[in-house]
Amino acid sequence: MNRAAELIRRYYDAFNHGDWSTMLSFLTDDVAHDINQGARETGREAFRAFLGRMNRCYRERLEDIVILTDASGRRAAAEYVVVGEYLATDEGLPPARGQGYRLPGGAFFDLREDKIARVSNYYNLENWLRQVSA
Repeated sequence: MNRAAELIRRYYDAFNHGDWSTMLSFLTDDVAHDINQGARETGREAFRAFLGRMNRCYRERLEDIVILTDASGRRAAAEYVVVGEYLATDEGLPPARGQGYRLPGGAFFDLREDKIARVSNYYNLENWLRQVSA
C-alpha cells in the first residue's frame, strides 16, 4: 500500500474506533472540509466541532472501504458503506429514535506533507432520509 493510501486507511481506522484525536492528527491545521450537501469549513478546530456533533447525533462505522490514489500521492478517494444509528436529532433533520441506516458513501482527499489538507464527503441524503423516516 502506498503512503497516501496508508494515511487514508489509518484515518478511517481511527474513525471506526472513535479515536477523534488520532483522526485530527492526520489533518493539516488549515484542512478544508466539504460537508455533504453543505458548506466548506476550514481548520482543524472546525473539524473537531463537526466530530463532536457527529458523535452526539450518530454512531457510525464504515465497511467495505476501497481507497484509490493518484500516482503523485497528492490525491485520493475512498468508497465505503456507512452503517449507522441515528442517536439524537440533528438540527434541520427528522427526529432521532435510534433508527439504523446503511448507505454507500465516498470521499475525496487532497494530501500535503503526509497529512490530509481537504476531505470532501458525499452520500445520498435522500436515501438516508428515507431510511430514518420509515
